Amino acid sequence: MNRTPDEFVRVPHERLHEFVSTATREVGLPEPKADLLADLLVTNDLRGVFSHGTRLLATYHDRGYVPMMRAGEVNADPDVEVVRETPVSVLLDGDGGLGYFPAYEATQRAVEKAEERGLAAMATRNHGHFGAAGIYAGEALDRDLLAFVTSGHQLDLSPGDPIYSAGGGSPMAFCAPTDEETPVLLDFGTMHDLYETSPHRDEIAELAPGLVLRHVGMGAICQSWGGLLAGLGIDEPRDYQAYEGANQGSLALFFRIDLFSDPDRFKREVDEYVRQVSELEPLEGFERAMLPGGPEADRERVNRERGVPVGPEHRAALEALADDLGLAVPWE
Repeated sequence: MNRTPDEFVRVPHERLHEFVSTATREVGLPEPKADLLADLLVTNDLRGVFSHGTRLLATYHDRGYVPMMRAGEVNADPDVEVVRETPVSVLLDGDGGLGYFPAYEATQRAVEKAEERGLAAMATRNHGHFGAAGIYAGEALDRDLLAFVTSGHQLDLSPGDPIYSAGGGSPMAFCAPTDEETPVLLDFGTMHDLYETSPHRDEIAELAPGLVLRHVGMGAICQSWGGLLAGLGIDEPRDYQAYEGANQGSLALFFRIDLFSDPDRFKREVDEYVRQVSELEPLEGFERAMLPGGPEADRERVNRERGVPVGPEHRAALEALADDLGLAVPWE
């Protein structure tokens, strides 16, 4: 769960953006892609989604995006291409680069198709990490669309592995727009509390095995739809996967509200839903009852004005990266 760290320094989001763009251009990422990546990572930091923010430059899978590009594990200058397209769908190949680039472009194409045709889907293949699924679901909110987004990655299952392994990384995101209140934006990893590193995994499984099986089941959909359907092999990489880190795919569905309801009426009813939930008793340890998207929107309002709270581990990771590249850190 993403929480604001107890200790932190506040860094203006503009400086973080400049740092990300500069650092990634240093290892070969073209300026437009560097700026897009900076936009997406800094927006996550602003929303308090630190697990998928700027720290990933140095900490993704204990390596980081920048070291992976420098080592050639992902393509630093990918040429995203359309593999297959219909009036209601598009499949993009990421050419071994980070997944943000094909997933963001495919999302824009699918959203436009959904606006015109009523519904549309996109899939991407042959790329690395695509970040937080909520990035792409959020693109539907101002377009009177609803969305589902997921991603899968290359599995390496062996007989005798624990059932948890079947779930993979398994991100999911859904959205529902509003008129006046904060939109509903659910962005989560189905298996994050069940990873091998989780200190409570065995305890959770003992107390609530049904909960564990539901999460593994959601993970199976992520792997099937966002992985296998998007082009990943169940055991071995496909021939076109020339980069070791290009081990992921994604899928997103978008559809117009007016296929089923008047959009203005729907958004007013979601408004009322958000307001009624705010009057409920919150979970223990939380100050308020809120639907998904509410806490992130609150954090973004504060952090955009005061600066992003960068905790000690986040700061140390970016400091090490800055030292390696000969760059100034963004808080000096």
